[in-house]
Amino acid sequence: MKFIHTADWHLGRFFYGVHLTDDQAHVLDQLVDLVKDAQADALLVAGDIYDRAIPPVEAIALLDDVLSRIVKGLRVPVVLIAGNHDSAQRLGFGSRLLAAEQLHIVGLLPAEMRPIVLHDEHGPVFVHAIPYVEPAEARQYVADRAIDDHDAALRALLDSIRARHGLEGRNILVTHAFVAGGQESESERPLSVGGAGTVKADCLAGFDYVALGHLHRPQTVGDERIHYAGSLLKYSFSEADHIKSVNLVEMDERGRCRVQQIRLTPRRDVRCITGYLAELLQGPPDGQRLDDYLMVTLLDTGALLDAMGKLRQVYQNVLHIQRAFLMSEAPARKARADHRQVNELDLFSEFYWQMTGERLSQQHAAAFSSVLDQLRQQEAER
Repeated sequence: MKFIHTADWHLGRFFYGVHLTDDQAHVLDQLVDLVKDAQADALLVAGDIYDRAIPPVEAIALLDDVLSRIVKGLRVPVVLIAGNHDSAQRLGFGSRLLAAEQLHIVGLLPAEMRPIVLHDEHGPVFVHAIPYVEPAEARQYVADRAIDDHDAALRALLDSIRARHGLEGRNILVTHAFVAGGQESESERPLSVGGAGTVKADCLAGFDYVALGHLHRPQTVGDERIHYAGSLLKYSFSEADHIKSVNLVEMDERGRCRVQQIRLTPRRDVRCITGYLAELLQGPPDGQRLDDYLMVTLLDTGALLDAMGKLRQVYQNVLHIQRAFLMSEAPARKARADHRQVNELDLFSEFYWQMTGERLSQQHAAAFSSVLDQLRQQEAER
């Protein structure tokens, strides 16, 4: 069987105020072409289809167009799950009707944990699709009050699959999680506060291929069976060195997989450049585009008048400027200077210390984390 693994499309994403729908459509056209040219037997999309629970209409239209071209036009089955950015209820609307057309959307956990069965010349391949779930949801689903973090939640759900199915034959797992040891990016929303959102790789044992979403860098974690396909595009400047791709996987009759990363070519790249203003205004070196999305680090130490306006006369998509001499290596100052690199718990801890003169206790940190997780869940359900 030949299938394509992709994830983290984040349709409807804004990047420093720029709507990325046209950029996303550009690479999704390449994905549709790959499905056709590779004669894929299935497409697996491992969550974060949209960038937020209520996506803009342009993002919905783009998803409708892409899935229609693949499922109706190419007659290729699609398995698609909800991630932590998606509204599970909204994404899963009509899923029972769409399954008849081989579009398998898993937003909420199903009433019964049954695999989606695909076929090739060697027989069935069982695809087990588990959307992103909060520990509280898993605790209620399996009636286990001991579940208190994401690792325990995913273990319980996978144990229920093993108990029912036995993982006989060839098995693929599609899920959305942060596997410990994976490399993070700035654009990923934390699954929880305080480190409780990670799962250990050993809980994924028994599957021939694990198709993961959430981490935006393409990578394997734990062993060669466990793969992140990475995000569709670069969604932060911390990803400037990433090569975005999808995984083309060939599974043989014994479940052994050969994985090939197929590079996606963006409409515009995301890059970081450094230099003195006068030098940068001379234009880029040969081979570099003028319309890429740029973060510029200026080396000038004196006053500069309208640096952004001047740079945009040459580079139309300069999105952020920083001054090198204002940046400090001191961790506390760096955290205050760039809040994007600090998680919510650290920000609250610093605020608490400034307001009270005392360090945040573990008990208070746990209470803050619990409230924040509840707010995220409420946001996802809106």
